[in-house]
Amino acid sequence: MNWYVSCVKNYFGFGGRARRQEYWMFTLFHVIFLVALFVIGLVIHTQIPYFVYGIALLIPGLAASFRRLHDTGRSAWWLLIALVPFGAIALLIFMVSEGQAAENKFGPNPKLAPALG
Repeated sequence: MNWYVSCVKNYFGFGGRARRQEYWMFTLFHVIFLVALFVIGLVIHTQIPYFVYGIALLIPGLAASFRRLHDTGRSAWWLLIALVPFGAIALLIFMVSEGQAAENKFGPNPKLAPALG
């Protein structure tokens, strides 16, 4: 949960690098909250909370994706590969691959920083 809160606090943090753990823990909790809000919306017959949450967390989700790509040494422009056929598979491979061990043009290795969780 600390990784999720860390990403939300870093709302507009598009620079730097994000470890795999940070990105995937944020994604896990984000999906859990989306599913829970969707089910709640079915019970109360409105999906307004689901859409409000989804829109509110769009920017931190993009920022976490940018930082994750930066950790692998790629530009955030690589997110656009998801728009071509089978591009989402390539993007998934980028997101699960190991980050660069050394400092790259996006910043120092986040694994060398103290862990949050």
